[in-house]
Amino acid sequence: MAKILALDTSTDACSVALEVDGERTEVFKVIPRKHTHELLPMVEQILAQAELKVTQLDAISFGRGPGSFAGIRIATGVAQGLAYAAGLPVVPVSSLAALAQGYYRESSDSESIIISAFDARMDEVYWGGYKIVEAQAVVEIAECVSAPEQLVIAGGAQYVALGSGFNYSEKMPIDEAQFTLINRDVYPHSLDIVTIASAQYALGNTVCAEDAQPVYLRNQVTWKKKDQQ
Repeated sequence: MAKILALDTSTDACSVALEVDGERTEVFKVIPRKHTHELLPMVEQILAQAELKVTQLDAISFGRGPGSFAGIRIATGVAQGLAYAAGLPVVPVSSLAALAQGYYRESSDSESIIISAFDARMDEVYWGGYKIVEAQAVVEIAECVSAPEQLVIAGGAQYVALGSGFNYSEKMPIDEAQFTLINRDVYPHSLDIVTIASAQYALGNTVCAEDAQPVYLRNQVTWKKKDQQ
């Protein structure tokens, strides 16, 4: 079985996970604005605990977004650097899918459709819908960025809502009675990224380091001037 290192810095959380022969471990911290300083030491820590070097891995995976622009760039850059230096393939994983995978890991609920949503700032949300198929989060509603008012889901299904995007729930045209759970205070974990990545690696769904790119969903990064904030 494969040895895969996974990284995620797409939100205020920073995490690193390692899968070795089906066994998974994780280092997870909520450390806003400290990802640059903490990510590599966390990588070194988890590899040292497993007595492994990067060159002994089979692949690198990372949370490719959507999420924090700066955070996604950090994980992308580190994943590219490690993979390029060691000649390893890369498995980019949606941070929204990782949120859904984490819900399944903790609940074993394979019946609900999971709506993952992050606060995208500027009165918008990143969101997507997932169902669980053979213990894996599979896309049911394609990820996108939109105003909260445009988060529309079909009736007649059982839903779970996850993530900071649901801080805008009062603006969303949804019936909260359709949701068995709304958890706004939850982050993606590298433990779930490595779970998704392991399945994708087994299917040969990898890219080279140079092609491992972040997914922002927005075409351009827009910054508000200080006097507009």
